[in-house]
Amino acid sequence: MRSADDWIETLRLARHPEGGFFREIYRAGESIPAEALPSRYGGPRPFSTSIFFLLKSGQVSHFHRLRSDENWHFYEGAAVVFHVFEPSGAYRRFRLGRNPDTGEAFQVVLPRASVFGAEVVRSRSFALCGCTVAPGFEFADFAFVRREELLRRFPELASLIERLAVP
Repeated sequence: MRSADDWIETLRLARHPEGGFFREIYRAGESIPAEALPSRYGGPRPFSTSIFFLLKSGQVSHFHRLRSDENWHFYEGAAVVFHVFEPSGAYRRFRLGRNPDTGEAFQVVLPRASVFGAEVVRSRSFALCGCTVAPGFEFADFAFVRREELLRRFPELASLIERLAVP
């Protein structure tokens, strides 16, 4: 198996603001006009976008919220756990990986308006994934969710929140 650094170089990945590394690999050439979208978007969006995303163990994808569903797919490395706070207030965990016999899934859909972050389950490893978003992703749709907000809502998950949330 290739190393994380090999994949970062081969796929020409750059640091992502939420943590880890990424590169956009697809952005639809056509857009959905703003008036055809829910008002939460505030402007036109491409039909779809997709990225490569790599997270090394010891790194985290910080808790954030997006305006569209995200379809995550697993490619290589160790499983990654998505920690998700749904709009209803429920907390859920999803394991994205290659071993369905242990509860991992090759694809996981994270619903829009959820707050989520991720971490690799095995030390000295990495997870290489992809993410497809429709309507397509724009950085204007991305927002970190602050630690204090999550601690107020989910005090019983303080250690998780301290690990994955931005101050």
